[in-house]
Amino acid sequence: HYLDGYSFYSWGMWEIIKRTGIPTLGKNVVVAGRSKNVGMPIAMLLHTDGARERPRGDASVTISHQYTPKEQLKKHTILTDVVISAAGIPNLITADMIKEGAAVTDLVGDVDFEEVRQKGGYITPAPGGVVAMLMKNTITAAKKVLRLEEQEALKPKELGVASN
Repeated sequence: HYLDGYSFYSWGMWEIIKRTGIPTLGKNVVVAGRSKNVGMPIAMLLHTDGARERPRGDASVTISHQYTPKEQLKKHTILTDVVISAAGIPNLITADMIKEGAAVTDLVGDVDFEEVRQKGGYITPAPGGVVAMLMKNTITAAKKVLRLEEQEALKPKELGVASN
């Protein structure tokens, strides 16, 4: 589930952000969802200090969850540059909550896609947006494991010599 301490979901999200050129440096980001496998790792990745950590997220991140009142969530999302939704609540994010031109990424079907796509600068559908990146990360992890196994196989082995 993890690569370099972050979940595959968060790396998939980072890959989408990187490939689409969505800027994060100094930007405001809202992550809707706080699960230990999805929401929190994504928030942590986006919050990384580029001077000392990889990758260089350097965003100001606000985290919400299923008990955040929708009006309170809207106060944050209407001002933010990037909205990442992973709460598992259908139609949690609607067009009236999105700043014109904001990037919106939906991991699990929280975003009213048809409405929000008219307003957002960039939007990923769910399913389909992040799953491709998860596949890429699965392959990356498998290659990493194979390299480790190959290195282990090349190490000289101690020969057990029986003493009389």
